[in-house]
Amino acid sequence: MRNKYTAVIKKENDWWIGWVEEIPGVNCQEKTKEELLETLNITLKEALEMNRYEAISNAKSDYLEVVLEP
Repeated sequence: MRNKYTAVIKKENDWWIGWVEEIPGVNCQEKTKEELLETLNITLKEALEMNRYEAISNAKSDYLEVVLEP
């Protein structure tokens, strides 16, 4: 199962800016819409990896991973 995320993007002056609704802190700005979408995807992947690493580090040992489907 692959999760889907929603980007909110807009052109502001000479820049495209955007945020990922579901993940706080994932926001970027670029000169073109295409560059913005690529950068948002990269930043989203990095944030998810960092969050996963942090969760596992906090659990330390003897933990279970359970898939949630809201």
